[in-house]
Amino acid sequence: MGQIQQLKFKLIVMNFLQFFVWGLWMMTLWSYGNIEKSWNSAEFGWVFSTMGFASLLMPTLFGIWADKWKPKNVFAILHLCFGLAMCFLPFIDRAMPFFWVLLVAMCFYMPTIGLNNSINFAVLKKDGKNPIKAFPPIRVWGTIGFIVAMWVANVLVKDWAMGLSIKYTFVVSAVFAFVLAIFAFVALPNVSTNDDAGGSSGKKTLVQLLGLDAFALFKQRKMAVFFIFSLLLGAALQLTNAYGDGFLADVNVFPQEGLINNLSTIILSISQMSETLFILAIPFFMQRFGIKKVMLFSMLAWVLRFGLFGLADNSALGFGLIVVSCIVYGLAFDFFNISGALFTEQNSDGNTKNSAQGLFMLMTNGIGAVLGNVVAGYVITTWFTETGAGVMRNGKATDLIHWNIEWFPNVWFVFAAYALVVGVLFALIFKYKHNPMDVTKDER
Repeated sequence: MGQIQQLKFKLIVMNFLQFFVWGLWMMTLWSYGNIEKSWNSAEFGWVFSTMGFASLLMPTLFGIWADKWKPKNVFAILHLCFGLAMCFLPFIDRAMPFFWVLLVAMCFYMPTIGLNNSINFAVLKKDGKNPIKAFPPIRVWGTIGFIVAMWVANVLVKDWAMGLSIKYTFVVSAVFAFVLAIFAFVALPNVSTNDDAGGSSGKKTLVQLLGLDAFALFKQRKMAVFFIFSLLLGAALQLTNAYGDGFLADVNVFPQEGLINNLSTIILSISQMSETLFILAIPFFMQRFGIKKVMLFSMLAWVLRFGLFGLADNSALGFGLIVVSCIVYGLAFDFFNISGALFTEQNSDGNTKNSAQGLFMLMTNGIGAVLGNVVAGYVITTWFTETGAGVMRNGKATDLIHWNIEWFPNVWFVFAAYALVVGVLFALIFKYKHNPMDVTKDER
């Protein structure tokens, strides 16, 4: 294997493990809280929002550290700490103590997503590659890692397979986080993710040291509007990941012994399979249509994603709608998340690239995700779920939270309406002139 191929293989392994350790537990977290711990939707909304809270400051702060030190070492240390924190989760029963420990774990994990992007960009640029074209075929392996993790989780926890407690998914995630940390230390190249590293010997201001200079991007109307709508769409970004598995596994919606109920996590992995196709299509769409139309495609896809979930029921047609919704998810997620990271990369300078990626994370997986998950948790608890027959646990009956699946109210239609409003406003407010001849140009 040549040196270039070895380098590409290392990036593929890094991306695969990066999202494998996340997918092992994230999609089944609702079922864990509802079935094994009897948390209500509001409590779960807070637990799932830990990813958002961790994204408020941590990616930016650790991005600054990576700008000053070896990025691969920062990346590895963060995964070591994430794995250690995950080891404590199986021993916690109550929602709020679980919230705090998972928050610690997420404070270590969430910065690694932006660092993963920055390391990929730096390595590809050093090798003379254009990240717009070279990054998606590598990043797609992260999605494949997430898919494999979902299948592993389904086999681990479903009664027809191993039937283990969902808490073991946290342990498996920790083990592979340690593997990724060791791999990063040993195998990843030493590259600087700061284009201007070593090129400026002057003292930096406090604003620069804290990475707040990335907020200077808000001076550009184009970027300010882009980041604000990233926040608004970020509020809806993880809702089907948070509640989708619990919805498909709900005995009020689908039969307890049916195909959908028993393969709920694997069925949802169709969403990630779809991602692998749409990631590869991003270079074409970015060059052909530009960021505005790509984002609008994403927002329309989110409307369909939620709307089709809302129409699903226990029928062949209902199952088909779920599959179509999962296919649409690939476009909805990738055309926003990956294209947004690439757009941020294009429009930030060499001194602030890590901090700019952290700012994008702050708006989407930080402020947006916190608002979306917390508000959605309370809304679902108040209007869209009901307490029903549960299961026997520790010798006594325990109630479960079931979905209200009447045509109205249905929370998925509420989410669809929200995405539609965001899309219409984005089309009216975001001004952008695309030059298809040069996708790397800062186009105003």
